[in-house]
Amino acid sequence: MKRKRLPLPTHPLTRFFRPAAESVTTSLGDSSVTAYRGTVRLFLTYLGAQYPDVHSLDQLRRDPHILDWLAFLRSHNPPLATITRANRVIYLRCMLEELAWAQQLPALAHLLGRGDVPRKEHHLPRPLTPEQDQLIQRELFRRNDLLSNALLLLRHTGMRIGECVDISVDCLRPLGPNQWAIHVPLGKLKTERWVPVDTMVCQLVERIRSLRPPTAPKAGRLLLFRERGRKMLVRRIRAALQDVVAAVGISARIVPHQFRHTYGTEMLRAGVGFAGVMQLLGHKSPRTEKLVSHSAWITVPSGLCWR
Repeated sequence: MKRKRLPLPTHPLTRFFRPAAESVTTSLGDSSVTAYRGTVRLFLTYLGAQYPDVHSLDQLRRDPHILDWLAFLRSHNPPLATITRANRVIYLRCMLEELAWAQQLPALAHLLGRGDVPRKEHHLPRPLTPEQDQLIQRELFRRNDLLSNALLLLRHTGMRIGECVDISVDCLRPLGPNQWAIHVPLGKLKTERWVPVDTMVCQLVERIRSLRPPTAPKAGRLLLFRERGRKMLVRRIRAALQDVVAAVGISARIVPHQFRHTYGTEMLRAGVGFAGVMQLLGHKSPRTEKLVSHSAWITVPSGLCWR
């Protein structure tokens, strides 16, 4: 059953916006038609209240009409969700582009741009709590398979998952007596780096090498063999973590990137300077270092050993 549609406002521009909304929603569902009409209603109601002298399309200007409408959306009380504001802007932009073509007014197509669409909020995953970290690591050590060791390698090096799947078989380099570093290849920020590691990480690498399938190439290549491609390997690592999280009874959503935040937090708590942590994580700017505002003391669980 279709919802009863509210009438559009009595405004001189309604006769233009109504067919524009109908045109851009021709192949869309009823909910999309309602959303476009709602945007027309909101925009023309605002325009009529704030700029009653606007009676024709060629009177519309980005400043003040469109910019003030965008400010109106931002000041809504209660605040509109970002996705709601973004949709309002996108819908109006589509109709203005339709009107620019239908009414031969090219300027209308430039009243709104991509930069006017509010960006979706990005919430960075938090570090693991000490309890979560302990439970997950214990289970990973217990399983001791290829994907579990890859996840432990993420946890104890701070690598991104995309960097981890790209490291080479010969990624370890000796720095001195009982001193090693792992080479992290070009990653998200197009940088490569060396991360000091302990003997446990060296053992993780050796274990992964030993678990490479017989079909893996003998020479040159990647530590984590991609039998079905890079994307599938990343998916398998993510899925393995979800399986571990469920197995230990953690209800919260845990993602591999939280290992990176946990590692960075651990380094800071251990006394590594902020600049040092940036280098370990491969960050170029302090603005990208967002992992420590809510962090707690994280320790490697006691009783964990290589088996």
